[in-house]
Amino acid sequence: MTQTLPFWPRPGTIDLPLHDRPHAAADTEWWYVNTHVRTTDGRELSLFAAFFRIIDSRDQATGAIAYAHSMTWALTDLERGRYLAESRVDGRAPELGLERIKNGRGAKDDRLNRAMIEILEQGKIPVPDRVFDGPVTVATDRLCLDYGGARFERHADGAYHLHLHNPRDGVGCDLVFHPEKPAIRHGDNGVVRGAGGEQMFYYFVPRCRVEGSITLDGAAVPVASGQGWYDHEFGGYVAPIGSAPLGEGAGVRDLGWNWTAVQLDDGTDLSAYEIIDVTTHATVGKWLIMIDRDGGRREVSDFTFEPGATWTSARSFHEYPTAWRLRAPSVGLDVAVEAVVDDQELITVISKPAFWEGRCRARGVLAGRPVAGLAYVERSGFEHIDNLDDFFAAVGKQVRRSVATLMPLDPSYLALRDLIASEELDHYMDGVDAPSMAATLIAPVREIVDRGGKSWRSYAALACCDVVGGDSRQYVQWLAMPELMHVGSLIIDDVQDRSTVRRGGPTCHVVHGEPIAINAGTAAYFIMQKLLVSDEMSAEAKLRIYDLYFSAMRAGHGGQAIDLGGMAPLMPAAVATGDGAALEARILACHRLKTAAPAGCLARMGAVAGGGSNEQVAAVGGFFEALGLAFQIIDDVLNLRGFKGDLKRRGEDIANGTVTLPVAMAMGRLDLERRQWLWQTLQSKPQDDVTVAAAVELLESCGAIAACATLARELVEDGWRKAEPLLEPSIARVMLRAFGWYVLERHY
Repeated sequence: MTQTLPFWPRPGTIDLPLHDRPHAAADTEWWYVNTHVRTTDGRELSLFAAFFRIIDSRDQATGAIAYAHSMTWALTDLERGRYLAESRVDGRAPELGLERIKNGRGAKDDRLNRAMIEILEQGKIPVPDRVFDGPVTVATDRLCLDYGGARFERHADGAYHLHLHNPRDGVGCDLVFHPEKPAIRHGDNGVVRGAGGEQMFYYFVPRCRVEGSITLDGAAVPVASGQGWYDHEFGGYVAPIGSAPLGEGAGVRDLGWNWTAVQLDDGTDLSAYEIIDVTTHATVGKWLIMIDRDGGRREVSDFTFEPGATWTSARSFHEYPTAWRLRAPSVGLDVAVEAVVDDQELITVISKPAFWEGRCRARGVLAGRPVAGLAYVERSGFEHIDNLDDFFAAVGKQVRRSVATLMPLDPSYLALRDLIASEELDHYMDGVDAPSMAATLIAPVREIVDRGGKSWRSYAALACCDVVGGDSRQYVQWLAMPELMHVGSLIIDDVQDRSTVRRGGPTCHVVHGEPIAINAGTAAYFIMQKLLVSDEMSAEAKLRIYDLYFSAMRAGHGGQAIDLGGMAPLMPAAVATGDGAALEARILACHRLKTAAPAGCLARMGAVAGGGSNEQVAAVGGFFEALGLAFQIIDDVLNLRGFKGDLKRRGEDIANGTVTLPVAMAMGRLDLERRQWLWQTLQSKPQDDVTVAAAVELLESCGAIAACATLARELVEDGWRKAEPLLEPSIARVMLRAFGWYVLERHY
């Protein structure tokens, strides 16, 4: 038997003046509105806003309750395809965030938690979340919320007034919602149950007339017509009879949900709501409430609300449904609900790491007649990226999609023209055979790209755009650029090195032949130029980005020249003298030019696109150079200590006779006899495991491998110390900091 909470509404009509106002004993409470409006100048806009209050502590002696407050809101601008979002929290957010991580409620990747703790311990929170501009006040005798200037209140005539202002983006609203239907109970006659004993009371007003104004680009525009929706939910943990009393901080947890509010043109309103236990994937509760034109409520049980097409965010790399099908045979309902803008993701640690909520259109049939209307859909809590390994796997998936879009295996005329010519140079296509071009230019590149690889290079440019305050969504096509640069170099390197295996399969030249591989590999360097075209930046910024790209290319080829020359010529002197300094410098120069310099240039390109200052551009570039250098050093270390899952044979560099940084560092740590043995062993390219293991043990016991790992850490930490003061605390900064540790602590 389960108890109910005493402050819930009694059966019958809900007393809105009473229950709209805050409930002091509710662990969790929120007020929510959404609206679709047409302005007097003809623009179509949608907006939602949610005000949250939770109990974060109770004084055991006095019973005094302390609350935490937050809010999120966003405006969808159909004309420009924009989604302008804001997330606000109160001043105690850093303290509460630290407590949350301490209690095991942070990220599932320790590196992300450590990066977040660094910011929270400074008394700051990462943007896009921001602290309220002023104090939070909550009236107790009526609904009157003031969250640092964002206000929501109920007037004496029953209307709801919403005032929002975001001067940073020049958006806001001053709207009044006039209810046109009565309050409707959601769930089981108002009760919505969670997975951990929590229960909420949920009611909504499905149809309101909306008037007022919307502020867009700093100018207030009157609303010509609008319809709105109001939700209110409150409750908390309900203990079974005889169990312990209500615990501190209890509330909705470990749940995800799909929710929609549909307003059809015939006056019918629909709200479908499914709550999922994200641990077990079991449905906790599932409801469809249908409200007729006159406000009559009907609960429909035989419904499905199934996702269709998906969209992947280029910021969080989470995948969200952007099309749904709502069906209920008992009432003849079959309605498609589709997003009008794919990117309606709101990044916030309030609902980590993000959720999707946005305007949709609805179209289908109800009771045998065609219907259409507008809708909001919210999807939250289904975070499927648990750690940085998962994150970069998701990045890699998008990188391959991005390359496939640019270089389709079966290209259309226009796709091929964009690849090798342009609209102005259309005559270049005369006599071009698409299948032949696809086979000799596109397929060789895709041969390597489609096998997947380490995607951190592709992430660098976008992350560095965001970390300096830019918006990487404007440059999502850049995901393909670093991959093409890298794959082009891999194809050419493999020809030069006579390699036969790349990314788990035969090298490009083994499959397609050396002439085709060389041409396709070098073409990849220039194909990416199509990705740099953008109307979002000035000519000066474009020129700077072109210069950075070709700086990366020059450096990479210089590094390859060092690699082709090899390190062996320096070994006799190092063996004879025990001085490995020149050898170390040569190896680090190769790593720096081949890997660190391109990574640094890509980071600088992102920071330039994001509008970063010269100091910020230099800082993120330096940090990524440190990461690139550390990445190669750790690669040398892992080759000797072993890769996770035996991705490569342990000691493969020894078996190949490769002179790596641990070998160079060993020169000053070994006596002449052991230096000579090590060099002779490398020259013999031993294939027996005993000899390889003996060489690895020698490098380990003398401290050379550990010294390399220490150098890698020092490089990353020094790079971060220089960059961190110039970067505003942000989710992007958290990711970059955590990525630095990821490079150092990786096992493959």
